[in-house]
Amino acid sequence: MRYRTKVTIVYLLGFFVDLINMFIANVAYPAIGHGLGASVSELSWVSNAYILGLTLVIPLSAWLAQRLGGRAVLLISLSSFLLATFGAGTAQSIGQLIGWRLLQGMGGGLLIPVGQTLTYPLYGRHERAALSAAIMLVGLLAPALSPAIGGVIVDSLSWRWVFFANLPLAFIALLLAAAWLQKEPRTTQPATLDFIGLASGCGALMLTLLGFTMLAQSGQMLSGIVLLVCAMVLFTGFVRHSLRHPQPLINLRLVKDPLLRNAMMIYQCIPGMFIGVSLIAMLWLQNLLNLSATRVGSLMVPWSIASLLAIMFTGKQFNRVGPRPILITGCLLQGLGILVLAQIHSANQYPLLLAAFAMMGFGGSLCSSTAQSCAFLQVADDQLGQASALWNINRQLSFCVGIALLSLLLNTLLEKLPPTTAYQWCFYLAATSTLFPALLCLRIANGAILRQLNAQKE
Repeated sequence: MRYRTKVTIVYLLGFFVDLINMFIANVAYPAIGHGLGASVSELSWVSNAYILGLTLVIPLSAWLAQRLGGRAVLLISLSSFLLATFGAGTAQSIGQLIGWRLLQGMGGGLLIPVGQTLTYPLYGRHERAALSAAIMLVGLLAPALSPAIGGVIVDSLSWRWVFFANLPLAFIALLLAAAWLQKEPRTTQPATLDFIGLASGCGALMLTLLGFTMLAQSGQMLSGIVLLVCAMVLFTGFVRHSLRHPQPLINLRLVKDPLLRNAMMIYQCIPGMFIGVSLIAMLWLQNLLNLSATRVGSLMVPWSIASLLAIMFTGKQFNRVGPRPILITGCLLQGLGILVLAQIHSANQYPLLLAAFAMMGFGGSLCSSTAQSCAFLQVADDQLGQASALWNINRQLSFCVGIALLSLLLNTLLEKLPPTTAYQWCFYLAATSTLFPALLCLRIANGAILRQLNAQKE
């Protein structure tokens, strides 16, 4: 087996473990609440703590990989993840569970950026579309399988096994990383840690996540706004400090790369927005149209099938047609799917619902897989660690922003409009938002990218 195949397997397995842990606990909320006597607001932090830990540790990934080596960082990350996962499964109170989930997220947060940094340089730029397709396939399988697997585990065993079930996969990833990954040459002059950048950057991220979480909860708008204003002040200080520092924690100048910048914006507006649309749709379909949880959950089947087809299409066509036409098509398809969703008025229109989710799945995955493929095309190999950290921070924030914005929009509309009209206008505005990234894509130098990819093949 080629060395790059071994590295890719370790990376994808770590990616899968991380995503499974992000989604699988949600289905166990009722059992956890009953077992530990937790309120709904406390249960929300079982997920939020994991996302918070994961996001806060990402800025350190590039510095740690340079200081210790990618192999050592992955081994430490997987070991701490295993310990925290066992702790979460044995937690005796909701406070303990939230604490272990925070540590679990910090362990899992290094798996994706460091894994990307080790894997991408082993592939030519013309080969990275196929690699991105494999990454997006894992990113599709994890959220699609997690609820079903978690439900079976909770019904058959207990909520604790939702966490224990992750131990074998994480242990296999640890063994493979120890056996397969080679030690990198030591850096002669490793960068010193930018403590001011670390404090201000992580503080801004934490306040942003907390602020968006509060915005999504009714009655917490003022607190959320205050936290977001504080986050903006800290972020402004972080940007000014980073641009002046000779060795910043994260190289923000990479955002000048138009492909990376556009890919990050597309992730905010398309996959991030779909997370919010999906949440709003679940509430609407069950509360107003009285669809059962089973029928609502089955809508992810056409979404998953369409997403798989889109990922396969992108992997085969990216080097032939370039990113611009694929991205524009994906944006418009997701917008059309949301518009179809807004036309549903009764449970009898279930086939139209399936079509709407299929369109959103195909369009959204065209965008996410293409954005993943072109994000690092023009990034130098020695800057991949920094670019990967930026990319993954943006990916995490996109999920929080999508949920918070659409929840806030819906709550505002419900105060002024009848429920059905409020949901409908929420979908209309969400569909309109897909035009912004479509217009951004018009500026992509598609011909230059195709010439670069063709030159790599020769």
